[in-house]
Amino acid sequence: MTAPSSLTRSSASRRVRRALGVGTAVDRQEFEGGSMQSRLLAAYLRRTVRPFLGVWARTHTLPWPMSVVDQAGRLLPPVGDTTVAPVRLDECRAEWIRTDSPRRVGADGRSERPTRRADRDRVILYLHGGAFVVCGLNSHRRLISRIAQSTGADVLSVDYRMMPRNPISHAVEDGVDGFRYLLDAGYLPEQIFIAGDSAGGYLAFMVALALQSQGLPPAGGIIALSPLTDLDPTRKMLHPNASLCSVFPKGAVPALTKLADEVEARIVVDGRRGPRVCPVDADLSALPPVLIQVGSTEMVYADSELMAERLADAGIECRLQVWQDQVHVFHAADFVPESARAISEIAVFVDEQVRRGTVPLAGTGT
Repeated sequence: MTAPSSLTRSSASRRVRRALGVGTAVDRQEFEGGSMQSRLLAAYLRRTVRPFLGVWARTHTLPWPMSVVDQAGRLLPPVGDTTVAPVRLDECRAEWIRTDSPRRVGADGRSERPTRRADRDRVILYLHGGAFVVCGLNSHRRLISRIAQSTGADVLSVDYRMMPRNPISHAVEDGVDGFRYLLDAGYLPEQIFIAGDSAGGYLAFMVALALQSQGLPPAGGIIALSPLTDLDPTRKMLHPNASLCSVFPKGAVPALTKLADEVEARIVVDGRRGPRVCPVDADLSALPPVLIQVGSTEMVYADSELMAERLADAGIECRLQVWQDQVHVFHAADFVPESARAISEIAVFVDEQVRRGTVPLAGTGT
């Protein structure tokens, strides 16, 4: 590993390109954080959500009313000029989220209107977070509408099947069905960006890998927000962030891994249980360009760094953006200024990939 060398430096961010392994280099960008709003959010989560997840970790086998969390998401309306249309996939629900007046936030933090609607040359397939057990269309509708507004893309949000009734592999299948739906709607594969936060980030990578195994063309890019990429808790438990994270106590990840293994064990093929497959352990050599955004004190920060290393070793273009002192999926907190900046960086990534592809506009029959 070579020592990182600074390419550019500003009051807002620092970028280094770091050669890792025998592959390409990771484009690592470090963004300042620590706004008053973000500090208040971290303190609030540490005193509320973190203790709750500690209780769940010890009692995850109980029938928790997880649907309540998604229903509470109805209290968070999407941004203005957003239209929502239901969709039915083979095994689950989904919905279109479109913003009629897309605005993008420039690097200076100012909102600016694009010169034209860009949604027909780009679309996002979104897989929500929630540890594979909670959240859904309602809980993530506002966050997704903000991403749609910033990128100028329509978004297909997938309400994939979740644990404990269904194994993670079923959620991956639902994501692939969403990708097929977009192809049938007239989008070219390179116009489709697979995105997700937390557990949804795990699914975004796994869906992209499943496309390859099923002989489908690759997507145009992957956008992973605070992604879980490794179900093995060992590395995360050894990282200093295991004690620093404002959201997850140490016992949460081992409990999630245990639950995932228990649920997946129900799926038996030829008398044998299938092996656990995680993005960090897969063959990544055919993946499209990747954007990873993560807070510097998150439990899954170790996952993001490891995934970036594995992508680099596989020769895949990866942009790893580390946001100082930000909580897990800070993007969802409108009042945190770092959230708007991070979402604007998603738009930058999408714009770059679309311009690189120079693909024609898709049809209108969606």
